[in-house]
Amino acid sequence: MKAIVCTRYGPPDVLQLQEIAKPIPRDNEVLIRIYATTVTAADCELRGLKFPLLLQLVLRIGFGFNGPRRRIPGQELSGEIEAVGKDVKRFMKGDQVVGWSGLRLGAYAEYTCLPEDGVLAIKPSNLTYEEAAPLAIGGLEAVYFLKRGNIQSGQKVLIIGAGGSIGTFATQLARYFGADVTAVDSTGKLDMLRSIGADRVIDYTQEDFTKSGETYDVIFDVIGKSSFSGCMRLLKEKGFYLLGNPRLSQRIRGRLNSMRSSKKVIPYAARAASESIEDFNFLKGLIEAGKIKPVIDRCYPLEQTAEAHGYVDTGNKKGNVVITVE
Repeated sequence: MKAIVCTRYGPPDVLQLQEIAKPIPRDNEVLIRIYATTVTAADCELRGLKFPLLLQLVLRIGFGFNGPRRRIPGQELSGEIEAVGKDVKRFMKGDQVVGWSGLRLGAYAEYTCLPEDGVLAIKPSNLTYEEAAPLAIGGLEAVYFLKRGNIQSGQKVLIIGAGGSIGTFATQLARYFGADVTAVDSTGKLDMLRSIGADRVIDYTQEDFTKSGETYDVIFDVIGKSSFSGCMRLLKEKGFYLLGNPRLSQRIRGRLNSMRSSKKVIPYAARAASESIEDFNFLKGLIEAGKIKPVIDRCYPLEQTAEAHGYVDTGNKKGNVVITVE
């Protein structure tokens, strides 16, 4: 089968199209013919090992010191089940599915195997494979956080980094919950954010939103690069500060603040696959009802995955960048 192989850590051109053996599912796994996958900012960071030195060391120990042990990148996918292991009960051959491979990676290929009890679900009927591929990270992460923000109709919500995969889903979800949404991102993404329901937008390249004087019931920092103290000043009492990509210092300060005040800081935390499936079913219902739609910026064929990574590296992508696998 064809697959994109990461030959070493580095720039996009370390990604090479190669022929490798087709995987065989274990007894509890399904074999998926992949039709679409995505390029996320996290994929690019892992490819280039773009992390602080201490975290780089930890990742090299875990993923491979000189190059990745799991050589096929990619985490989100959509496709069709081609075969099932003898113990599989939830799925059957021919099912159209959406899945997340997690740290197993392997989505940049024509085929992969996933366990039936992992993050794997039936694809929404009204989405193409390309539209469905971003649901497993972007969609599920947005649901995960906004449910924990306990958003109520009429509340004011600030979403920082709203123009990416998670942010575009979060903007639409917050509007669905009845919130007044302020979306923060760069100049080129503002019109798109308005088109998916943001009540107002802030261009962070032109304006410091922490000095606006506005206060919010919920603040969702998708990428974790904003000022912790600045965001806490904007947060109302009994409000929720959601951290999608928290630094260690933010986790520590968040725990201390949550203990000392009514403002609650909620960082990302791992959860069981069963919880993700519950969130997916909620998201799927909204999508099939036409309440939410994935935002697709560009699609690239598998052989142009390196170019797709180069584009995502610019930071200019609007919503999702998808790889089609034919």
